[in-house]
Amino acid sequence: MVVHNSRDIFAVTFWGVRGTLASPGCEFKRTGGNTICAQLRCGDRTIIFDAGTGIRALGSHLIEQAEIRRIDLMLTHVHYDHVEGLPFFAPFFSPDFKVDVWLGEIDGASSTEDAVKGLMRRPYFPVGPDVFQAGITYREVATHAAFELGDGISIRTAPMNHPGGATGYRIDYRGRSFAFVTDTEHVMGETDMGIVDLISGVDCFAYDSSLTDAELPDFAGYGHSTWEEGLRLRDKAGAGAFLALHHMPFRTDDELDAIEVAIKKWHPPSGVAREGQTIKL
Repeated sequence: MVVHNSRDIFAVTFWGVRGTLASPGCEFKRTGGNTICAQLRCGDRTIIFDAGTGIRALGSHLIEQAEIRRIDLMLTHVHYDHVEGLPFFAPFFSPDFKVDVWLGEIDGASSTEDAVKGLMRRPYFPVGPDVFQAGITYREVATHAAFELGDGISIRTAPMNHPGGATGYRIDYRGRSFAFVTDTEHVMGETDMGIVDLISGVDCFAYDSSLTDAELPDFAGYGHSTWEEGLRLRDKAGAGAFLALHHMPFRTDDELDAIEVAIKKWHPPSGVAREGQTIKL
């Protein structure tokens, strides 16, 4: 793709790809040990999916550059691995930034603002979100929502099968599309048609691949899926590239390399999402 001006930019960068818990150590270095965070550039707009530990480095990057001062942070849900980096996101502490924080329906919080305040409260955290200096707007996402974000960005959502609730997102921009679908548990032998509809025809989607089909029965009820199911969904939806995401903290680089080989045998353009990877769409 030739980028003629900034409006043509449509690219996803992964700043954290782990689920459940960060994984430091040399055996996780190639894939990355930070928990979930991805950045989608849509022209001069930035959409961030989830605020795991990876969002700290992304925040530092955004502070240093001058192009982007408007951010939409779209949270799938608020389990620790998806929000533990939120209080350390540098743009929150700069009056130069405008940040909209989005969250779908979850158990235990009455609103997006309530969820963020719950994360940053004593005895678990020393200060509340009142220390933030950015222009922050808290927004709710309805189940099966469809809305315009402005600047030609369209959003669709779908509920995930996850304890406490979670939301999957699809973004369409200037004829291209990307979906972020994580923390959902599938039933073996059944297809989640809500997800198929969400990812239908997308150029690329990242999907919860915490487990393998062989491991899934041992983790029933935890709300996660497999890389094999990601490929089956891709086939049914006529989607483009599938990227395995939300790697378990015990999954080493060598194991993920082997999974990627298997994925590419099934569909060569697909693969494993890795920290620091940027894909232009």
